[in-house]
Amino acid sequence: MSPQEVEQLIRTGMPGAQVKVESDDGTHFSAVIVSEEFAGKRTLQRHQRVYATLGRLMGNEIHALTMQTHTAEEWRALQQATQQQ
Repeated sequence: MSPQEVEQLIRTGMPGAQVKVESDDGTHFSAVIVSEEFAGKRTLQRHQRVYATLGRLMGNEIHALTMQTHTAEEWRALQQATQQQ
């Protein structure tokens, strides 16, 4: 499975989300997902929301998925903090 396929699945399940997925081997993935759906949700709830977009692929075609999940405001603050270092 390609990173682009995983990105598309997440975008389809979470319209309006900004998604960037990377993989070196096609089974272990790393993703950054920015969505207003995450507002007011704990990390576990955010990850569960993303897992729901991938369904049966998790644990099968997608062996592992590491995620950073942020709201747009959190993402902007993180980017500003990184630029100031």
